[in-house]
Amino acid sequence: MFDQSGKLRLLWAFMRGQRARYFGAIAAMLLATLVGYLVPLIAAAVINFVVQAKPLRAPSWLQETVALMGGRSMLARNLWIAAGAIVALTALSSLFNYLKGRWSAQASEAIGQRLRDRLYAHLQHLPCSYHDRTDTGDLVQRCTSDVETVRSFLAMQVVEIARAILMVVTVLPFMLALSVRLTLLAMALIPVIVGFSVIFLSRVTRAFKVSDEAEGRMTTVLQENLTGIRVVRAFARQDFECRKFAAANAHYRDTTVRLINLMAWYWSVSDYTCHLQNALVLVLGGFWVMQGNADVGTLFAFVAYEGMLLWPIRQMGRLLTELGKTTVSMGRLQEILRHPAEDGHPAIEAQQAQPPPTLAADSQESRAAGEAPGADPGTAPRLEGALSFRDLSFSYDGKHRVLRGVTFDVPAGQTVAILGPSGSGKSTLMQLLLRLYEYEQGSIALDGRELRSLDRSFTRGQMGVVLQEPFLYSKSLQDNISLGASHSNDGVVEAASAAAIHESILSFKKGYDTLVGERGVTLSGGQRQRVALARAILKKPTILILDDALSAVDTRTESLILSALRHRRGRQTTLVIAHRLSTLMQADRIIVLERGQVVQSGNHQSLLAEEGLYRRLWRIQSTLEEDLRGEFQAEGPSRCVDA
Repeated sequence: MFDQSGKLRLLWAFMRGQRARYFGAIAAMLLATLVGYLVPLIAAAVINFVVQAKPLRAPSWLQETVALMGGRSMLARNLWIAAGAIVALTALSSLFNYLKGRWSAQASEAIGQRLRDRLYAHLQHLPCSYHDRTDTGDLVQRCTSDVETVRSFLAMQVVEIARAILMVVTVLPFMLALSVRLTLLAMALIPVIVGFSVIFLSRVTRAFKVSDEAEGRMTTVLQENLTGIRVVRAFARQDFECRKFAAANAHYRDTTVRLINLMAWYWSVSDYTCHLQNALVLVLGGFWVMQGNADVGTLFAFVAYEGMLLWPIRQMGRLLTELGKTTVSMGRLQEILRHPAEDGHPAIEAQQAQPPPTLAADSQESRAAGEAPGADPGTAPRLEGALSFRDLSFSYDGKHRVLRGVTFDVPAGQTVAILGPSGSGKSTLMQLLLRLYEYEQGSIALDGRELRSLDRSFTRGQMGVVLQEPFLYSKSLQDNISLGASHSNDGVVEAASAAAIHESILSFKKGYDTLVGERGVTLSGGQRQRVALARAILKKPTILILDDALSAVDTRTESLILSALRHRRGRQTTLVIAHRLSTLMQADRIIVLERGQVVQSGNHQSLLAEEGLYRRLWRIQSTLEEDLRGEFQAEGPSRCVDA
């Protein structure tokens, strides 16, 4: 839980560039309030001066003006003058209220946009370890519901808080000028209301935090269900998922009901106290009027001012409720913004006061992503792709090592295959190369330079990656292959042909303009892998990483892809992770991992010649393929006869 001052500083920093609008809104609100205070004074003056024939209590210049115009008799004959003044003052007050609402809305919308942009940008640069331990649904809830809570507070409650304070401060001089005794009476129960409100704030803040977290858990359940809806259907788990969501929903309901009950207690107690305060003013004030110790007009003005005074006090519950809710939301957003980004960059909290980048700046940053640090665009040297792994060790939890002293070299332009059973550390090795995680011991050198000394964006810009479970966007195939960059159609077609997906794309009605569903769900697993492979090839990377990228394609398609990659041999360093040994046979070198260690190294022929894991796997896969081939040949004729 972060300190309140830290949240206020963060909120104040995000208000940079919009503070003038807020000050303008507060000034307009102050003017509207002051103008509104004149209305009861006019009514009180008319009652006392015209109806009760008492001396006019007003500044000397106003008394002289009224005398020159004809005095009491003139006002008695022309009450429309007072009515017109009231209408004019009310219209002026409404104008100031309009400006207040307009300026505060403009400022809050701009701040909300900036906050969303900063959150999204910061999430893009947080390390994978952060995303591994954070629920996606909770992050979505923070970036939407919590940001909206802050925006709503800035749009309405900030100015309202200032208005409540100013109304209490500015109305007192008017009340004291009319009657000190009535003023003390009107303030009698206000300390009780304020004390109760302070106690309420601490309780409502805790209640909102519990409710917000419950909503985040409910959002997580919903997000997981919608993402895995096909798995739910395949295993007929709809009823279980409904019960799971109902439990999260019921918990959210219960926490919200407790919050509503707490607010109901505040409203009932504060309303009772405010009405009791009004009753004191009316009863005792009326008694003093009957005794001749107060004027009817003064009592009328006090009743009006009492409403103005009690309005911000009564609204304090709503303001404190929104303040507590906003405090919780700011704390949840602060948890994200304070987390350091990759490369040890400071949290965006230290930079969030700056305005969001322009499109031109974004484009320049994108172009610079593939450049060496400090290099002039277009002159940055291209890497050769030589890799060296030395005594590399790593664990995800700090206890169980996934890699143990891995050491091997990859010359530039060579194709190196990495083989091993599940859990041997193959994918982890690629994730460390991409610096999705930081290795603890050892070294990875790229062209002789320690990987940690190079900028992440620069090194990743030199690599093309195809994962076992490729991610596709809900866009066209053209966009997914080019990944939004400006590539010619010829380049896209060439990359698609190399990935053996071009013919499949042409079979679609709209060809390369075919839209794929969310995460590429309208394509088969093999098609998704080939689209991702085409995307990596189009990038023309220095290092191409295939992390079991051909697991979902048939053997014929696999041979076409491998043939295309062989023709590209020497253009880039290629790292291939696979379980099918047929995929690895043509590699220049094969690295065999077992339990996080390199147990064998060599080409296909040399590894077959020595006893070890590679030869055992080769025998197992060869035997299985021969058995399957024999079964198909044996069943083929009978199937034909049956047909």
